[in-house]
Amino acid sequence: MPVREPNPQTLRAGTKRRAAPDRVPDLQARGTQKHLREELIALLGPEKVLSRVSDLVRYASDASPYRFVPQVVVVAEDVDDVSAVLSYARGKGREVVFRAAGTSLNGQAQGEDILVDVRRHWVGVEVLDDGARARIRPGTTVVRANAALAPYGRVLGPDPASAVACTIGGVVANNASGMTAGITRNSYRTVASLTFVLPSGTVVDTADPAAEEELARAEPRLCAGLTALKAEIEADPELTARIRAKHTIKNTNGYRLDAFLDGAGPVEILRGLMVGSEGTLGFISEVVFDTVPLDRRVSTALLFFPSLPAAAAAVPRFTEAGALAVELMDGNTLRAAAGVPGVPADWAELPKETAALLVEFRAPDEAGQRACEEAAAGALAHLRLVAPVASVVSSGNAFTRDPGTIAGYWKARRAFVTAVGGSRPSGTTLITEDFAVPPARLAEACAELLDLQARHGFDAAVAGHAAHGNLHFLLAFDAGDPADVERYASFMDEFCNMTVERFDGSLKAEHATGRNIAPFLELEWGPKATELMWRTKEVIDPDGLLAPRIVLDRDPQAHLRGLKTLPTVERVADPCIECGFCEPVCPSGDLTTSPRQRIVLRREMMRQADGSPVETGLLESYGYDAVDTCAGDSTCALACPVGIDTGAMMREFRRRRHSPREEAVATLAAHDFRAVETSVRLAVATAARLGDRFMESATGLARKAMRSGLVPEWLPEIPGAAPRRLPRTHRPAAAAVYYPACVNRIFGNPDGLAGPSLPEAVVALSARAGRPVWIPDDVAGTCCATIWHSKGFERGNGVMANRIVEAAWGWTASGRLPLVVDASSCALGLARDVVPYLTDDNRELHAELTVVDSLVWAADELLPRLDVRHRVGSAVVHPTCSMRHLGDEDRLTALAGACAEEVVVPVDAGCCGFAGDRGMLHPELTSAATAREAAEVTARPFDAHLSANRMCEVGMERATGRTYHSALIALERATRP
Repeated sequence: MPVREPNPQTLRAGTKRRAAPDRVPDLQARGTQKHLREELIALLGPEKVLSRVSDLVRYASDASPYRFVPQVVVVAEDVDDVSAVLSYARGKGREVVFRAAGTSLNGQAQGEDILVDVRRHWVGVEVLDDGARARIRPGTTVVRANAALAPYGRVLGPDPASAVACTIGGVVANNASGMTAGITRNSYRTVASLTFVLPSGTVVDTADPAAEEELARAEPRLCAGLTALKAEIEADPELTARIRAKHTIKNTNGYRLDAFLDGAGPVEILRGLMVGSEGTLGFISEVVFDTVPLDRRVSTALLFFPSLPAAAAAVPRFTEAGALAVELMDGNTLRAAAGVPGVPADWAELPKETAALLVEFRAPDEAGQRACEEAAAGALAHLRLVAPVASVVSSGNAFTRDPGTIAGYWKARRAFVTAVGGSRPSGTTLITEDFAVPPARLAEACAELLDLQARHGFDAAVAGHAAHGNLHFLLAFDAGDPADVERYASFMDEFCNMTVERFDGSLKAEHATGRNIAPFLELEWGPKATELMWRTKEVIDPDGLLAPRIVLDRDPQAHLRGLKTLPTVERVADPCIECGFCEPVCPSGDLTTSPRQRIVLRREMMRQADGSPVETGLLESYGYDAVDTCAGDSTCALACPVGIDTGAMMREFRRRRHSPREEAVATLAAHDFRAVETSVRLAVATAARLGDRFMESATGLARKAMRSGLVPEWLPEIPGAAPRRLPRTHRPAAAAVYYPACVNRIFGNPDGLAGPSLPEAVVALSARAGRPVWIPDDVAGTCCATIWHSKGFERGNGVMANRIVEAAWGWTASGRLPLVVDASSCALGLARDVVPYLTDDNRELHAELTVVDSLVWAADELLPRLDVRHRVGSAVVHPTCSMRHLGDEDRLTALAGACAEEVVVPVDAGCCGFAGDRGMLHPELTSAATAREAAEVTARPFDAHLSANRMCEVGMERATGRTYHSALIALERATRP
């Protein structure tokens, strides 16, 4: 496996740079110090210790405005690893920070010594009591957990906006809540039990009936300390009342002192304290949640108001009517959201003063939904609304039940941080803060916040969970400019004083204290309660082992330490605020780097002086870690609320690497692709005769002779050659032009799958449904250009893109017939990816073409006209990343549903990482990308394994040992007379 970039100069930034003040120093260019690295390797094994400078840098950033470079990163596999690291750190006087998703907004996932990754090996959900409870491991995302609960009609109480990326460990450690949780459905109120590791290494399962007895035996000093603190708090009526009052609104600032009031003994007290402790008191290894009902009847409205205070003043009407969620968005938020795919572009023209409320009612049944809508109509009466909803309110249509419309509303709301962050001035750092006031005073707080930001020269975006008096705001400033940092510091001082003194509010409503609010903890809680928090920390973590300076810090300037600069990088990636939403969908995230980490590493290169030892070290590993092992599938762009396509940046880097000779060869291949196609098909046919061992040896020699990134490795799962001739078809009366992709003209069915080839199946199905298709005689030698596109061969891409569009224009009678493409990746390539490479004339031709994925053709045009005669018992499907881009995954499940009584879409289904031939260039990428999906697939037998992209099917066969084939082949068999 290559670990060094063969030509680092091609990836070096082209501009001269001055070193940034927060750059990684030259002393860390060699990564972890030798003695620390060797001692941890001896303790845990080399595969669990990450020590290169690139490893340290990619773990140094999270979604917050802070950046701290760890000394070493440990990838813990189990509780034994965690206990071993804690024991080692305690003996050596070192510090430990745990990191899961890194979606923290206040630096909780960053450390300066030993950083422990507790995401990669910590995924899993066990549904209990018919969905009433769920046992969840800390690296599991909220979306993944809710997907497992959905069939039972249940859901987790916490629903943070970052649910697609944030993990359960972070949700509990920060006491996250979200849009609907408030103070009754948050982590503190819905955690049934926890299993955690104390700094001493003691493991506690709070659900164990013997837990109190075992803890008293193992940790007598800790138990005595907690019991004494409980007695002291309960003996002080004024303090007890203050603690209770502080939690009548959302509050995650400091430790949950009410745990001493709610817990009968040390174990129960610890269970409460761990929630919201931000990794400073122990490591949460497992959580059992009490779930809440998933009310499926939803009515939602997006209502626009002339000002933020006007919108805030309307909130009580909807909360009194029973709305589960009332979300506030100011004009800056709405205008920034106009850049989010699917959000109306004309939002960008809304007046700056405009604000909106996203109001949602949920009910279990139709009667309940009607009652909600009647209450909503009453709440709407006499409100002063502005376009675009004022007119529909008068007709009673403000609330919608349409799932697509509702999803669009929530997409805009959940994009708050990333959309606003993406529109910030290049080179500035983003601060996200949240606070809460009594809900009745929300309008007043909005007015005060607007005035405060104006006086300090900020134009913050404001949004929040208005039903709960919880507001979020974003500020952008230059962390490399001392004057700008001072301006920010002055704002924070005044903001914190305003929140506490004027409103008696919470300085952290749901994002937890973190580094930014730690210096202001005493301002909110007062000296007595704050001192109790310090004593709680000392009782549980007497050595100060865990996450120092994150919750408790006596330095009044602590929130200004470690602020990160965000140097300008390539335009496609520059809007990134390092939120991490992209990471769960990335096929290489568990192998090398994620999209966020690719950008984080690039930014560190930009912080460095040209030619520095750190830059050199980063460049040496960036080629393999970032460029080679990127699947280029661009699902990161789908996950990113502002559509950042890190895959496009990696393809550009691949282009830069190509030598003139390689570029010329690729262009020649495009010009004479007919010969290439014939040769490859012949080679595949020859391989069937000579055997896999010969081909593995031959390709191995070629990979040694040439750059391995250009020569695929032969895999035993590679199917045999396709039939030499395509099926005979006729143009007259054809309902569509059928374009068999080159991959299906070269490769045949998987070994052991009898019956027609895919082209034969498509032709037969179409004729059977009375919608015959025509295959042009001259398809050989054409391609969708994805081969060149994914590898960054620009000239070859241009040659083939223009050739296929010109050919398709002729085949389809100037665009009058649809062009049906039998590989989803090729349908995507022809529909979208070719466009930037077309001449002006051919771009006009392309605009007239209708490119249809064969899944859509079969599901929409054929299936309604076919009789299903034979069905198997069960089928598991693999939706490809191209299907996600095209939005037609539902067609795959529809076709599978016609072929099987039971259809299963794996919860962990994602990009297989095969990416055309990338899985042959780097087989380890597919292995890593499919690990969780493969485990799900192989956990039980299925009668059919279906997809609709030949090379993805090869990748899934390699991952699972099961034979995957096209759903269209299965449909032909199911409808055969």
